[in-house]
Amino acid sequence: MKKVFRKWGLPVVVLGALSLLLYACTKNNSAEPAEVPDGKQRVAIKLTDAPGVFDQVFLDIRKVEVLVDTCTSSRDDDDRWDDRDRCGWWEDRRDRDDDKDCSVWDSLAVAPGVYDVLKLRNGVDTSLANGVIAKGKIKSIRITLGDNNSLVKDSVSYPLKSVNGQMKIIVKVRHSEWDEITPDNLQLWLDFDVQRSIVQVRAGKFVLIPVIHVWTLKTTGSVSGRILPKDAQAVVSVFGAGLDSMYALPGRDGEFKIRGLKAGSNYSLFVNAGNGYRDTTITGITVERNKDTKIPTITLKK
Repeated sequence: MKKVFRKWGLPVVVLGALSLLLYACTKNNSAEPAEVPDGKQRVAIKLTDAPGVFDQVFLDIRKVEVLVDTCTSSRDDDDRWDDRDRCGWWEDRRDRDDDKDCSVWDSLAVAPGVYDVLKLRNGVDTSLANGVIAKGKIKSIRITLGDNNSLVKDSVSYPLKSVNGQMKIIVKVRHSEWDEITPDNLQLWLDFDVQRSIVQVRAGKFVLIPVIHVWTLKTTGSVSGRILPKDAQAVVSVFGAGLDSMYALPGRDGEFKIRGLKAGSNYSLFVNAGNGYRDTTITGITVERNKDTKIPTITLKK
């Protein structure tokens, strides 16, 4: 684990997640929504981002759509698929739906533009897209990227391209897992996994392999705290048995927050320290749904 962020020889990721539209950054904005017309439902998608060892990561967001099965109204009638399928992929045959009479791609309101996703970290998110769509079971989210995707590492800019030239990302979702503000007002979060979404294939060349986690406030919890001193340049990871590790880079005052964690009592927190400071591990952390687990301030020693 210690080498993941420090060694450039290993694949390093960035989309970490569309965690992107910085015109409305917020912790959680769930004001009472307006009335929804009959036969419609309102959806809101928020974006947050896991950290990466880059100065900046720019994504060119052009369009956001959702695939709605208008023939299925029961929210308990979700398809069965493994959680590993929750990651994003580039659009291909898996994006096609056999029942074209029932399946509708509905566009959401989005502000097209190039956004630095690495500004969305330590509990910060932003509104990615929202709108009133056809009523039914939401099956997928499709995000269309433009051509102006890039990253900055050590003050040098590099272009970002997909492996196969596709610029449409598909994210599978279960309709029943959206947070319900009211029955016809739904919201969820997309978290781009920076650690796995951008891969360096050779010197000066990076490709996008989108890995996006889906979570909601009601079904997951968070872990937060503070790491001192700030010159330790720490990388924080939270992990549990059979679960993916999730990361944070402490902010200016050492604060960090990792969200979207499944409820459980077997989590550990690992502080990967630099500048001669010793690594630290804390075990036995409990995560509860819709709650933040606060870790006492960790002061690293040399």
